[in-house]
Amino acid sequence: RKEYVDLYVNYKFNKSVQKPFEDFMQGFLRGCPARNWKMFSPEELQVLLQGHPRFDWHLLEKNVIYVEYMESDQTIRNFWTVFHELPEEKKKMFLVFLSGSDRISGYGLEPFTFCIADPQIENPDESSPYASTCCLTLFLPR
Repeated sequence: RKEYVDLYVNYKFNKSVQKPFEDFMQGFLRGCPARNWKMFSPEELQVLLQGHPRFDWHLLEKNVIYVEYMESDQTIRNFWTVFHELPEEKKKMFLVFLSGSDRISGYGLEPFTFCIADPQIENPDESSPYASTCCLTLFLPR
């Protein structure tokens, strides 16, 4: 039985995926040659490919560019008060809403900036916030 289980596990995890994995690896290495990756430790490579999993949210607040708003506007102060009270998971959901990802690139938060803009609509009470993920802009009605 042990031999059967060992052979079955080997087939499922190794042999059955060998050809697709080799094809993937060949394509991956064509675009990203292995010699370029050898300089990174596994942890650095993971951050480079997946982004940072933890953030300094106050640094994120400092990096915001305001359009038709000022940092002292009540809407902006209310936004950041509520944002900082959110649990970590909800803050990451905000990043998904804003950028399409719950992680920041391997460069970290220092160069990461986004905009909070006033959409200047007639009746802001009838509009919800929305985001332009390609421009990293949050449209926040007053």
